[in-house]
Amino acid sequence: MWCMLERVKPPRFRYCEARSVDEALALLAEHGDDAKLLAGGQSLIPMLNLRVARPAVLIDVNRIAELQTVETNGALRIGALVRQRRAERSEPVRAGAPLLGQALRFVGHPAIRTRGTIGGSAAHADPAAEIPCVLSALDAEFELRGGAGARVVGASEFFVTTLTTALAPTELLAAIRIPAPSARARSAFLEIARRHGDFAIAAVAVSVELAEGGAIERARICFANLADVPYRAHAAEKALRGARIDDERAVREAAEAAVGDASPASDLHASARDRLDLAKVLLRRALGAIAAGGSA
Repeated sequence: MWCMLERVKPPRFRYCEARSVDEALALLAEHGDDAKLLAGGQSLIPMLNLRVARPAVLIDVNRIAELQTVETNGALRIGALVRQRRAERSEPVRAGAPLLGQALRFVGHPAIRTRGTIGGSAAHADPAAEIPCVLSALDAEFELRGGAGARVVGASEFFVTTLTTALAPTELLAAIRIPAPSARARSAFLEIARRHGDFAIAAVAVSVELAEGGAIERARICFANLADVPYRAHAAEKALRGARIDDERAVREAAEAAVGDASPASDLHASARDRLDLAKVLLRRALGAIAAGGSA
């Protein structure tokens, strides 16, 4: 472990490099709310430069090897420091979480994905981001490590509000676990953005399990940028259960139900009404792509 003082474009901060989880946790325990973890830095560095974030201590965790593994043992386990580009190209990820593989190509640009990490995007918790949306749709579990030990929380507990998660100041995200898909699972991810690589104006992640004949046994649907957390459309999931995937009436009804209690914000990119309308269109298209036998 080593530390130095650094003064560049951001506010003055102390830079520390942790070579193990224990070293990182010791630094977090020492500095608490005054510290930020540096992984890919694709969100944190711009926030530092804009003085939106002003940590007194920056803890670089990029050299911690145990946070960079991809494992398959029933569930898919992705270390928090796995780069997005690596996950995008990973056969275990494509097999164990096809929906994540489909969504990653929408995240920024290749240069950003080369540095950005799966865990970093999850911990940043931007409700417009693709990765938190997909992890919520897949019922992912988050392994948190702290001085008091380890704990596992589900996506519904992990994402608290905009840019806020269940992580305590003295904890770090170690890995993300995604349940193995069934042989009958089909998925699709779609988004609308001003330009490719921008954050989504609205996005949908859909995973369904189909019975023989095309009836939906289970649906999991989550939207990005419809709330202050990834918005799980439980009403639409319920409406689709037992319906055929190619039943246009059932799909339309599910799309209407999906946004019933969503509360998106209006901004310079789109009004709240526009986002709700886009979300319904995206869900219909995603289900249509699955019905057609492909993936979006």
